[in-house]
Amino acid sequence: MNSRDLRGRISWLFIGFFIFALAVHVPIPGINRPVWESMLAGGELFKLLGMFTGNALNKFSIVALGITPYINASIIMQLLTVVSPQLKDMQKEGGEIGRKQIVKYTRWLTIVLAFVQATVMTTALAHYGDAANPNSWVFMSRSPVFLAGIIITLVAGTCFMIWLGETMSEKSLGSGVSLLIFAGIVMSYPMYLMQTLQAAQAGGARAGLSLVVFFLMSLGIVVSIIIMTLAVRKVPIQFPKRQVGNRVMGGQSTFIPVKVNNAGVISIIFAVSLMYLPSTLVGMIPPTAPDWAQQFKEVITSFLNPENPLYNLFYAVMVIFFTYFYSSIAFSPEDIADNLKKQGGFIPGIRPGRATADYLGRLLSRLNLVSGLFLALLAVLPTYIMKMTNVNSFYLGATSLLIIVGVALDTMSQIQARMVLRNYQGFMK
Repeated sequence: MNSRDLRGRISWLFIGFFIFALAVHVPIPGINRPVWESMLAGGELFKLLGMFTGNALNKFSIVALGITPYINASIIMQLLTVVSPQLKDMQKEGGEIGRKQIVKYTRWLTIVLAFVQATVMTTALAHYGDAANPNSWVFMSRSPVFLAGIIITLVAGTCFMIWLGETMSEKSLGSGVSLLIFAGIVMSYPMYLMQTLQAAQAGGARAGLSLVVFFLMSLGIVVSIIIMTLAVRKVPIQFPKRQVGNRVMGGQSTFIPVKVNNAGVISIIFAVSLMYLPSTLVGMIPPTAPDWAQQFKEVITSFLNPENPLYNLFYAVMVIFFTYFYSSIAFSPEDIADNLKKQGGFIPGIRPGRATADYLGRLLSRLNLVSGLFLALLAVLPTYIMKMTNVNSFYLGATSLLIIVGVALDTMSQIQARMVLRNYQGFMK
């Protein structure tokens, strides 16, 4: 690893960001922008997805679906790997060929999900409008050819994002998909910052003080996320000594670093998607719908208001549940105990095999409680911070903060690892 290779990878990182930003600003023609923007204002899920895509959804660009279908496909494949013995064996024992096969399945599933999402989204928007008012329709044309063109364009945009993400994974630093999500969120923040500063300027000295308190609290949240992301529980491992000819091998002590937050941001993404989905679906109910539909829309909207205590309580419970659920998939005590037994290692004071798996399971359960409570607090706290400081124009989301901090730390560790490798090779020479 030489410095030229590292510079090339960093250059490719910014090239990928530039290509992504360029694609975000290529809109699909035939969209009634004012109607589409007014519709987005009432859907919290649209705001979340728009933030992940760098406001590509708000602009209805060719990459409006973003990388979301690929994320969903990856999560589904992870779940299928747990329940399907064939996929599990392919992942564990198939080596590089098995890994490439799972990647291939993930790509095809991504295309299927992108086609379904684009079809549902386009079909629903084609019926959003008032027949008596031609200017109230989202699409300026509702012919089958025009709608099919939008669906094909959205699916092609997702395929382009997959290619760009995989290319960045190969030629830049870290996971390309994570980097694209990071770029989408960061691209949205300057707009939120400008709106917040304008609101503070219009509000006077009191609004400025509230803004300072808001950013100090936000900084505290970021620091806590960094601490929780880097926190690990070191499980000591002992390898016994063994005689190999005239030499004594083994006998060393090491540890297994078990992350405190094994679920990462996935648990919050699961929970927030389920919480926002009903309000987004009822938001598509047109104003000309029957009275019972409008009443149903009002009930769902009032219950799913982030300022509703019942909403936040249910949201927190969902985050804790998905933290336990996803951690049980990401971290397998049985597999670790089996690998330790095969290598001759053991945890001091714990018998190898089943007893080791039970010990790791209890440890994981305690760590999940800590991380679940932290993520639940992180999920609901930004809403009360914005309400207390009266700063509502800045989107302070737990999901976005976790992704930004996680990807930034991962990229920094990638650069440090490659710098260490370069210095190590120089030392050997």
